[in-house]
Amino acid sequence: MVDHPIIRTEELRKIYQMGDVEVAALNGVDIRIDPGEFVAIMGPSGSGKSTMMNILGCLDRPTAGGYWLDGEDVSDMSKEQLAAIRNHQIGFVFQSYNLLSGTSALKNVMLPMLYNRENKMPKDERVERAKAALEAVGLGDRMDHEPQEMSGGQRQRVAIARALVNDPVLILADEPTGNLDTRSGEEIMAILHDMHERGRTIVMVTHEPEIAEHTQRAIHMRDGLLERIEQNGHSKHRAVPLEVTA
Repeated sequence: MVDHPIIRTEELRKIYQMGDVEVAALNGVDIRIDPGEFVAIMGPSGSGKSTMMNILGCLDRPTAGGYWLDGEDVSDMSKEQLAAIRNHQIGFVFQSYNLLSGTSALKNVMLPMLYNRENKMPKDERVERAKAALEAVGLGDRMDHEPQEMSGGQRQRVAIARALVNDPVLILADEPTGNLDTRSGEEIMAILHDMHERGRTIVMVTHEPEIAEHTQRAIHMRDGLLERIEQNGHSKHRAVPLEVTA
């Protein structure tokens, strides 16, 4: 059992230079997210939530302050080091799916394993892991389908399978239901709930209060600051590994 936070930030700041003016997208944010939590980040446009997501996802570095991911300080890592962290330790789920068109669901899910230079597994093992991940999200019968042959909800399931395949310590979901109808959105949230119950740590950016209510707590941001934290009353589940291997 991990005895440290999956995410910890201290006095996190991100300053952008706009001509002669400095704009503080983040202005000293302290947050802590423990293993197995399901947390939403919310806020109006310009609140800093997207900047926070980019830093938590190691897509950007803070101007000042500290960020520890799974106990490791990643604040000052190089671009190459951050790329390795993204591949090994973070699974991304985007609003726009970010799947390769003209490529099967199976091959889309296999991509993170191809980019993992430190663990070159045999092709047969990559295929089996990708198949197991797709079966875990209910797409065992759609492995050979390409994104253009799938519904929005199915595409998002492929994206979730891809996020899981390298067994990351953190799932980052950026508006995962934003492009979906109500029914498909509910199906995606059900999958995220299942992942959470199996012990996954999930951080989700959303602007929809009814989606944020699915999480254990919602972190509200405004003007680059943490405005308030709302507890949603969902119990914390015992960590159980989510099996994605055959």
